[in-house]
Amino acid sequence: MAHDVIIVGGSFAGLSAALALTRARRRVLVVDSGRPRNRFASSSHGFLTQDGTAPGEILTAARRQLSAYPTAEIAMDEAVQVARDGEEFTVMLRSGRRETGRRLILATGMVDRLPEVVGLEERWGRTVFHCPYCHGYELDGGPIAVLAFGAVSMHHALMLPDWGPTTFFVNGTFEPSDADRKELQERNVTVIETAVEAVSDTEDGGIAMHLRDGGRPTFRGVFVASHLEFATPFATDLGCAVETGPVGDYVRTDDRKQTSVPGVYACGDMARASGNVPVAVAEGSMAGVAAHQSLIFKDH
Repeated sequence: MAHDVIIVGGSFAGLSAALALTRARRRVLVVDSGRPRNRFASSSHGFLTQDGTAPGEILTAARRQLSAYPTAEIAMDEAVQVARDGEEFTVMLRSGRRETGRRLILATGMVDRLPEVVGLEERWGRTVFHCPYCHGYELDGGPIAVLAFGAVSMHHALMLPDWGPTTFFVNGTFEPSDADRKELQERNVTVIETAVEAVSDTEDGGIAMHLRDGGRPTFRGVFVASHLEFATPFATDLGCAVETGPVGDYVRTDDRKQTSVPGVYACGDMARASGNVPVAVAEGSMAGVAAHQSLIFKDH
């Protein structure tokens, strides 16, 4: 039996899209590999009624609520190939299942690539972060480090003083201009030119920056603008147009989350230059509504 819509990606955007569709009594399949981008974080913030809740708890509740609808199916499986098959789309799963749908929503998210600094990746989501709106408040106004990953990190460095005294480690990734340094000074940001070789935990739950000159300043947390890559190649495999943002490519969509390929929608982190949980939920809902209406109106 063909589904009305197949959603590849079962995190916040994908489940939100599925909820809109299944409440319209459409047959929906969600393919969930179980690897949400924020799985490394112990809590999620900024999402009304769920502030401080673990991301996994929110997703478990979402899957339970969605599964109560008879036209929804969640496959805890991994999509390995997607393709257009005439007027439908085919999705091959690692388990060997072959599923078809009239519409396809991609919500497979992004992968964060961090600077090559020893110890950084192991602390991702604990004391190393990318979103101050998600994690800045919990640092209690303590000292914050920004580790540069290119000129884009100026944005981080200028924002973060609102959450705590900020030190900017340019780490040889770019040379701040005179205008940059003036802005940083106006925001009381300390600039450190010495290279960062490693990071480690501190006894009080913070993080230490190991500098090439032997220095070891400590902070409550480190923020880094990670480089983003698509978690799957499906959007480009299908020929969806992409845009290049400050931290990587993302899928181009219109205001209803339709990609450049008819019948294919994209939502969540993969379909915008930056995002968070509440934005992903909102975009998923829009993608679900738009995919549903495209099944009804020929001139959608």
